[in-house]
Formats: sequence, C-alpha cells, structure tokens
Amino acid sequence: MLDLTGPVTFPPVHPLVMGVLNVTPDSFSDGGRFSDAERAIAHGRALVAEGADIVDVGGESSRPGADPVAEADELARVLPVIEALAGEVRVSIDTAKPTVARAAVAAGASLVNDITASLHEVAAETGAGWVAMHMQGQPRTMQVAPTYDDVLVEVLAYLVERAEAAFEAGVAEVWIDPGIGFGKTPAHNWALLAGLDDLVATGWPVAVGTSRKGFLAAVLAEADGAPEPIPAGDRLEGSVATAVAAAAAGVGLVRVHDVAATVAALRTVAA
Repeated sequence: MLDLTGPVTFPPVHPLVMGVLNVTPDSFSDGGRFSDAERAIAHGRALVAEGADIVDVGGESSRPGADPVAEADELARVLPVIEALAGEVRVSIDTAKPTVARAAVAAGASLVNDITASLHEVAAETGAGWVAMHMQGQPRTMQVAPTYDDVLVEVLAYLVERAEAAFEAGVAEVWIDPGIGFGKTPAHNWALLAGLDDLVATGWPVAVGTSRKGFLAAVLAEADGAPEPIPAGDRLEGSVATAVAAAAAGVGLVRVHDVAATVAALRTVAA
C-alpha cells in the first residue's frame, strides 16, 4: 500500500533528457534567441534547473535548407558556452566538424552529437561519448525528395554498422539516433517512431529528437481544427507526446526544447 503520510518522493526520469541550446541566428524553432553567449549560458542554466540531464550546445543550424557555417564562427559561438556550463551539467556538442568536436571536448563537453555519424574516431581519440544519427543527404538538400525502400530497415542497418565501427574503434559510449526529420517525409518519421522498439532491440542505446519538428505540424493542426500547420513554437503537445511514446518504447535519451514539460510528463508516466 502507498504511504501517503510522509514526504513525496518523485520517481527518477527515464529516459535522460537532453536540452537543446542553439547558439545560432537561424535555427528552425528559436533562431537568434540565444546567439549571444551570455543569454545562451543563462538559458543553459535554466534548462538544468528544469531538469535537463545534458545540455546540447550547437553553433551551426541543421534545419532543412541550412547553409554551412565557417569553422571559426562555430567555435566562437560554442566554446564560451561550453566552458561556462561544463562544471554544472553534462554538455554535448552538436557538430559535424572534427575540429569543433575536439575543441569542444577540450573545453569540457563529454558527448559528441553527430548528425553525420562520421566522427567516431574523434570520440575514440578524446574519450567522449558519441551519438550517431542517420541523415539522408545534407541539411541544405535533405528534404528535397527523401526516398527509401523500407525506411526502418535501412536506418536500422546503417546505425548498427556505425555503432559497431565506433565500438571497434574504442568508443565506450555509443548512442544511435534515427534522425527524425533529417531526410525523411512525415510518413518516414511516423514509421520510425512506430519502429523504435526494433531500434531498442539492437542493444545499442537509442536517442530520439522529435521536439518541435515539422512532421508534428499537420497532426496538431488537425487536432486544433486549424487551417494551417502549427508553427514550431506551438508544437509542445506533439513534442511531449512523442517523447513519452519514445520512452515507452525503451529509448534512453530524448532531445527536447521544452525540458520542464517533458520532465513533468516523464515523471507522471514513471509514477
């Protein structure tokens, strides 16, 4: 029987919650809000206060259609933020550049969040953990005409190959991420979410990021009776619902913008 007389103890949050910190002027959902280092650091600390286990710092937008950023610009954006936050929370670096990944780890990051799934040698060299994400194409062109014969089978095979290569290279902490929204149609994204248990069954820890992404817009618009797709900043319900669904499938990490709402939902389910 539950003891209702003593203090309430909240259950731990599972999966881990990674808070998004975009230090960029052009990210799809919050571009420019935290491009100043001081504001970015303050937001990172707010994410920690809301319950983030990891803060994911990125200095180059990977939204559909995004252009590459010069290495020097990316370094200037992320390093002061990482240095300030690394003593307060686990920090990951969201980058596709080896030099930026190395510098970020030297500044205090301990996880490389890699949309290209190509930086495992950097992770092995630096001792960092590594998230291998699936992406068809490049951010600038990935949403032009993504095609698959079987999206779940192809993404799963690719990620397992990348994870095995990283482990053999000496990376002790390897995550796989199906890359929701990265070279996928809405139908592809829903198929991947429906198949998360297959990814979990590989035995590799799974990370998922659905937060505020475009495939949620039409579903939320239909639910609201809205004539147009719901804009990025108003996709909270879909973002939290898909994070909870991922947790139910056994995913070990969810990458989110709205940390407080996600943590509250996950604690509710855990209770």
